[in-house]
Formats: sequence, structure tokens, C-alpha cells
Amino acid sequence: MYRKFYEVIRKWEKDQEQKPLMVIGARQVGKTWLMKKFCRDVYHDYVYINLEERNDIASVFNGSLDPEIILMKISQLLGRTVDEKTPVFFDEIQCCERAVTSMKYFCESEKNYRILCAGSLLGVKIRRFHSSFPVGKVHIAQMYPLDFEEFLLACGEDLLRDGIRNAYMQKTPLAQGIHEKALHLYQDYLYVGGMPEAVQSYLDHDKNALAVDSSIYDSLQLAYLADMTKYVTSPQESVKITQVYHSVPRQLAKENPKFQYSQVRSGGNSRDFSEPLDWLDASGMVYAVHSLQAPLPPLKSYEDDSSFKIYLSDVGLLRHMCGLHYRDLLMESVTIYKGAVTENYVIQQLKAAGIGMYYYKPSPSMEIDLVLDLAEQIIPVEIKSGRHKRSTCLQNYRNKYHPAFAVRISALNFGWQDDLFSVPLYAAWCI
Repeated sequence: MYRKFYEVIRKWEKDQEQKPLMVIGARQVGKTWLMKKFCRDVYHDYVYINLEERNDIASVFNGSLDPEIILMKISQLLGRTVDEKTPVFFDEIQCCERAVTSMKYFCESEKNYRILCAGSLLGVKIRRFHSSFPVGKVHIAQMYPLDFEEFLLACGEDLLRDGIRNAYMQKTPLAQGIHEKALHLYQDYLYVGGMPEAVQSYLDHDKNALAVDSSIYDSLQLAYLADMTKYVTSPQESVKITQVYHSVPRQLAKENPKFQYSQVRSGGNSRDFSEPLDWLDASGMVYAVHSLQAPLPPLKSYEDDSSFKIYLSDVGLLRHMCGLHYRDLLMESVTIYKGAVTENYVIQQLKAAGIGMYYYKPSPSMEIDLVLDLAEQIIPVEIKSGRHKRSTCLQNYRNKYHPAFAVRISALNFGWQDDLFSVPLYAAWCI
């Protein structure tokens, strides 16, 4: 599968950046597979070391952190020469805190070592680092599940991808037949999601979403649980993290989807669950979107830390946790979870694109799903799961704040009228 993140690694190598590349992201999004592929494609030779499996190699970091001494000891263990000319990929680097600290010395060396790192819970380790974290000495990049563009490419729909992108740029509708085909693939994506293993199962079953192996999603959740037990300080913390994670679907399905600690457990509060929520956010398993006190520049200064929504990292996982069938995702269906799944999908696309986003709800008459900091403009976005056109809240916002334009993401075709840009759900990645 083509992954856009490949270009992030390629640019790091092309620029010969001195900082080691440190890739974070949730488990099973394809970090190890993609970085190994890059190393095979680009380097004549490289060394792969999984620090979770190789305790003997992890032990070499207990002494001097001088890069030459570290590589000499690794050479002795592997029985082959590993020096400044040898790219090294340290996987599951969060298992060895001293290895993370050593990245500072690889960065500061006069020799330009090619060091790549990855870890499923590296984001958690970074936030809870007890030693000296190499701040400013590593290039940190986050990898996500496949977005819808990557899903189209995996399906061999390169021409359809190009057509969607061109229609977005030109703000002109697609032919109705093409529009309906894209909507069908979008509904498949809602069901399958963007986890590589699930997408591969979809492809292996001739793009039949109903035939995707549902045990894949159960296995992913079990793997997440196994990670928790390895990297938390107590069994109680693991229980709390699990409770927060499992509460996300019902939180999103509420009439007011603002995250509430009391919905995790009766009587729950921030003292009980703020740290477990922080763990999930750092692991890449959930995404937080904060409320704005006012949609004014700079948006970050108006962020409300106490008011936020929580989304899952992958819409397929959310669909599975909600127990939704394929028929529940069709345009004409009505379920309590459909709007939540649609909104989670859009968040997933924009998060992968690195777009800063918030929501704004000063009153019931002005509820804006997303406010984007886009190209130095503040753009309101309305998300609809179907073909509804009515946008009272969005119109109220436009009357008060006069944005350059507004965006409605829905099942409608591309269109542009009165500074309102209609973007089909299948084109959210274009934004």
C-alpha cells in the first residue's frame, strides 16, 4: 500500500537532517512496515533492531552514550560492522529510555549518523520521560491510519482520486455516476476504516466490506490493552484507561458530545480520569478537539482547555465498537451513532493532514462542528452525514463573524454558492 508518510521519511533523508527521525503513532498503523520498506528502497544496507525483543542490545545503552561506543558494542553483538555509514532503525525504542536519551548524542556528533526510531507507545514515553529527553535533538513525526485518499489508491482508484482532487481545486461537481461511485467507496471506508490489516482484508475479499474479518478489530483492541498493562504504573490505571476508551462511542452519540468524565463512570471527575485520557491521547489512540471561547485569531489563545470532544484514531474501530452494520451507514439510515461516525471520519482525515481544528458552540443557535485555522484564514465547517442543506447555525455564524467563506461537508456534490463551498464527504482529505 502506498503511504503518504513515506514522503516524510524521504524528505528527512534527502535533507540529510542531522536529527534522528522519531516516528510516533498508534499500534498497527504501519510504522515498522513502512520504515523497513524505506530502508530497503533507499539504503544499500541497514540494521534493524527491535529493543523490545533484544534486551542484550538494549543493555549497551547502560554505559557510555557516545555514538561510536554504542555502535561498537552493537557490532560486537551482531557480529558485523555497524558504523556511521550504516543506517540503524531502532524499533520499539520506548522500551529503553537510555536509548531515547542517546539520540541527543547522535544528533550532536560531527558524523551524520542515519538513525531512525519508532515505537507504538513512544508518545506516552515522551510525555512521561524521567531522564533527559533530547528536546530539539530529534525530528518527531506522527503517522496515522490510512486516510481516504490512501484507501482509494490501495483500491487501485488512482484516476478517481485525481478526479476528486481536480473537482475540489476547480470547485466544480463530478458527474453524478462518479459522485455515486465515490460515495459508495466512502461508505466502505466508514465500515472498514484505515488500519492497514483491515484494508488488506477488504482487498483480499474483492473489496467486499461485509467480508472483512471482524476479528481484526478485536485483536487491535486486545493489543492496545496489552500495551496498557506493560506501560502503566498500576493495574488501576489500566482499568481507568480502558474505561475512558470504551466511553468514547457513547460520549460522541450524546446530543451534546462534549467529553464528560461523569459519563466514564458514575461520579467520575477530572481527578480520576484526566491522566488516563492524557495517556490515550499520547498513545495516538484518541484525538482531542477543543472548544473555542471565540473564533478569533490566533485561535490557540482562545482554546478552552476544560471543554473538548474525544474521537477514536480510526473510524473502523469506532464503527466496530458501536456494533454498526453496513446498512446502518447507508445515506437513508438513521441511527444514534451515524452522525458520530461521520464526524469521527472527518476528524481522522483532517488530523492526518496536520490541520489545526477546534469547535465552537456559544449557544444552541450557533453550533459549529469545526473551526479550521486554514491558510491564515479562520474557516467554519459544518458536517452532515447525509444530503441535508439547511445550515441555520452556520448562517448565524457567517452573519456575525463574516468569514471569507464557509465549508459544508456532506453527501452533496461539489458546489460553490454565496461563499459556501460544498465538499462531498469523500473529499474531506482534500482540505
